[in-house]
Amino acid sequence: MSRDFSQLRSVLATDCGSTTTKAILIEHNPETDEYRLTARGEAPTTVEAPFEDVTRGVLNALLEVEELRGRQLLEGDQILTPQKGDVGADAYISTSSAGGGLQVIVGGVVKSMSAESAVRAALGAGAIVMDTLASNDRRRPHEKIEVIRQLRPDMILLAGGIDGGTRKHVVALAELVRAARPRSRLGNTFNLPIIFAGNKGARRAIREILENVCSLHVVDNVRPVLETENLRPARETIHELFMEHVMQQAPGYSKLMAMTDAPIVPTPGAVGYLIEAVARQEHISVLGVDIGGATTDVFSVFQGIFNRTVSANLGMSYSVSNVLAEAGLPQVLRWVPFDIDELELRNRIGNKMIRPTTIPQTLEELKIEQAIAREALRLSLVQHKSFAVALTGVQKERTISDAFLQSGSGETLVDMMALNLIIGSGGVLSHAPRRSQSFRMMIDAFLPEGITNIAVDSIFMMPHLGVLATIHPKAANEVFQKDCLVHLGTCIAPVGPARHDQEVLEVDMALPDGTRLRETLRFGELRLVKVPYGPKVPVTLKPQKGLDVGAGEGQLLSTEVTGGVVGIVLDARGRRPFEMPTQPAERVRRLQTWAKAMDEYPE
Repeated sequence: MSRDFSQLRSVLATDCGSTTTKAILIEHNPETDEYRLTARGEAPTTVEAPFEDVTRGVLNALLEVEELRGRQLLEGDQILTPQKGDVGADAYISTSSAGGGLQVIVGGVVKSMSAESAVRAALGAGAIVMDTLASNDRRRPHEKIEVIRQLRPDMILLAGGIDGGTRKHVVALAELVRAARPRSRLGNTFNLPIIFAGNKGARRAIREILENVCSLHVVDNVRPVLETENLRPARETIHELFMEHVMQQAPGYSKLMAMTDAPIVPTPGAVGYLIEAVARQEHISVLGVDIGGATTDVFSVFQGIFNRTVSANLGMSYSVSNVLAEAGLPQVLRWVPFDIDELELRNRIGNKMIRPTTIPQTLEELKIEQAIAREALRLSLVQHKSFAVALTGVQKERTISDAFLQSGSGETLVDMMALNLIIGSGGVLSHAPRRSQSFRMMIDAFLPEGITNIAVDSIFMMPHLGVLATIHPKAANEVFQKDCLVHLGTCIAPVGPARHDQEVLEVDMALPDGTRLRETLRFGELRLVKVPYGPKVPVTLKPQKGLDVGAGEGQLLSTEVTGGVVGIVLDARGRRPFEMPTQPAERVRRLQTWAKAMDEYPE
């Protein structure tokens, strides 16, 4: 589809989720020459019985947009494109995670090299990675065959061997796949797509083994040499196959594909597009998180490298008991700002799991939910850090102390001191009763270091804007900055060890109203300076010896920061390490003091 979208006047976008289809209308204002969100609607997704046609939910959501905007966008079951006068829209685009999203099995020769690169390619394309097979994963061949048969993925991505390197192990992996005779969850008549993105020297052998048992697609190697990843060809092919094969099988998707003016993109892949675009345009490091009921997605761009992870068992409703199991009760309890019996806390969390669609009805329930959210976010970031690493196997300059270490870096790319922006999304963050609660949840969970901007997605528009960025980056960026992002403010946090009540940071800030703030923070304090989003605020920060706010230990830093709907938060509670009091009474007192400082809850 090669339409010219440069003169786009309006665009309709939908995101077909597993339960809800969300639609938005974006229009160009010729007087201000900017794109803005003008209406939003939603309706239940209709992929299951009795409807079994995803376009019914799409049209219902668009009908609500039409009514709210007060202009005709539909005629019967047709979306009116392109726009004529004040009727219709110039384009219609969509993302989808309905029907369980895109599910992939990944295979590679070495788990920490080619298989890891293949996983990054799949996750970056918006897939859920069901399992990772590798020659060195210690499972016996019959166990791997059984895994392939049982999981029934939408497609398989095979990689392995640098170009010109090993063929034997790649071929052995392909033979396992052939022996398994994999079938898709979409039915036995569906010819399962398999993508080979490994050693180009093994292509002929791979074709001989797999061409007769699947729909084989050969692309460039994801790891052509040890020092380089080449993920784009595999990612693009995953998208194409998702469109051509997987979505064609789902109820009504062939009709939806005929309606759209750009390829449908998996919802997480669209969010990833947007995170990448923001980091590239602003030349910054970005961390994005989408915390849902069953899973938590984390996206990051550090050193220009994009990574995405899916914490499949960390969520706020269906997976809430998994958060408790993985974090442990003491870790959740440490964030509850009132006395509560451990058994009662466990029971309340269990009630949420068996009634996943309920929302907190009391202030106590809200505080418990936000305590759980902190741990779900923290654990998701831990998992993301372990995956977003420098390429294993790359030779580095070595010192004598490295002589007995294995080659390869494997160091995480996630550098919290270098992080410029955190974007939070998902119900517990986007719909918190007070924005200061979202701010606290993110700084408690992620422990940003130095100076970090904090924002939330206002109404979960990031998928829509991600697919819009593929056809009109300017429109996507303008709506993202002006309608999607809610700028909460800036967190300033010195890093390094300190003693309780020790002076750790001197702050000199020129406020927008012409006054000057001069304060000295003691270890353990949390302060909020209410500064609205707008002009940058000059600030001079002087950390004590051994502490760092971004210029080095004990070094003065003069810079500018931005406020937001919450403001500028001075966080002297400690980093590396961050420790909570072990005594329950002192822990509750400290939590209540921090909540009051942030004006989080009503008195």
